[in-house]
Amino acid sequence: MLTLKLTQMAHGGPAMGRYQGKVLFVPYALPGETVTVEIEASKKRWARARLLEVVEPSPDRVTPSCPHFGPNACGGCQWQHIRYSAQLAHKTDVVRNQLARLAGLTDVPVHPTRAVGEPWNYRNHVQLHASPGGLGYVTADSRRVEPIDECPIMHPLVADLFDELDIEIEDLERLSLRAGVNTGQQMVIFETTNDEPFELMVDRPVSCVLMLSDGTPVTLVGCAHLFEQVAGHRYRVSAGSFFQVNTAGAEALVDTVADYLSLRPYETLLDLYCGVGLFSLAMAGHVGQVIAVEVHPSAVDDAHFNVEVAGLDNAHVVEGDVAKVLAALDEPVHAVIADPPRNGCGPNVIEGIVSLRPARLVYVACDPAILARDAKALAAAGYRLVEVQPLDLFPQTYHIESVGLFVRT
Repeated sequence: MLTLKLTQMAHGGPAMGRYQGKVLFVPYALPGETVTVEIEASKKRWARARLLEVVEPSPDRVTPSCPHFGPNACGGCQWQHIRYSAQLAHKTDVVRNQLARLAGLTDVPVHPTRAVGEPWNYRNHVQLHASPGGLGYVTADSRRVEPIDECPIMHPLVADLFDELDIEIEDLERLSLRAGVNTGQQMVIFETTNDEPFELMVDRPVSCVLMLSDGTPVTLVGCAHLFEQVAGHRYRVSAGSFFQVNTAGAEALVDTVADYLSLRPYETLLDLYCGVGLFSLAMAGHVGQVIAVEVHPSAVDDAHFNVEVAGLDNAHVVEGDVAKVLAALDEPVHAVIADPPRNGCGPNVIEGIVSLRPARLVYVACDPAILARDAKALAAAGYRLVEVQPLDLFPQTYHIESVGLFVRT
């Protein structure tokens, strides 16, 4: 057991300090606090410690709103103990520190993290796991499921579904609740261990889908998709397709990306990892052509549908691995949007983008460390990171969405 002063917030959520020349990471603590901790894991240069007592609390420490919050409970939120204005400031610092430490970019303007929507009741999609005690979230240590009675970051449409759940399904493994915040549509997605369809009786307009182990959706009630409205555009989102969990955040992303791109009517825009077409639909009216690339079949089907229903004859959806599609592309591209999954673009995709010599690249990143890694590679290939705008799509957590503008030098 030891006592130390914490100095800053680290990537991944813990506060950090130093003890005998070693960096100590302390989850559920805050910079400026004096704490008593116990070492849980120790390496040559760093250690992870468990918070035992806050000796001198930070003025930014607040009482968590959720009874399930904490190191031995739900792992969904990590920062409910931090005043929201301080959460935003810490996220800005984390992005700046990652760019400086991992990419050597110390002079790139990182704007203050922008709040979008409400800091509570924002999630339009949650995934709950079955346990003997009921449905809940995986704990912070990933060792068990914490059954929950409430979740203050669920959107009310999702919370209503959760409150009304009364199911006893044999072999239930996971259950997802989704909602179209701006359409009012709701969906329940079941995952079981035996892939056997079952009958459900519901007395309200809620779609219920069984997701088979191979990713195939089986409609039990209603249909296997819902619709969402973002920035004046309507999107079909199927049970197996990704969509931003913060609808207000999705609109903020569209606005920020559009501002950074400064598109012109004669340009060709390449939308990589396009999903259901969030950016493609929003940008198509400002360019000559949009080429949207996506590998996941469910999202590809949704993107085709959304483009067709929107009546866009200048938007084309290409199904395939992004790196392979880039390697085969032989037409001029003026601007690129890249919104990759958590592991980022990586060297093959970056090489493919650079070979096309677009004037501008807007990179949407859900991990500042990955943004820094790919920014370093892009800088080496002749692309300068002009600025970064972090957006808080995940309040009460350490997760950060960032939008970066790169230009060819």
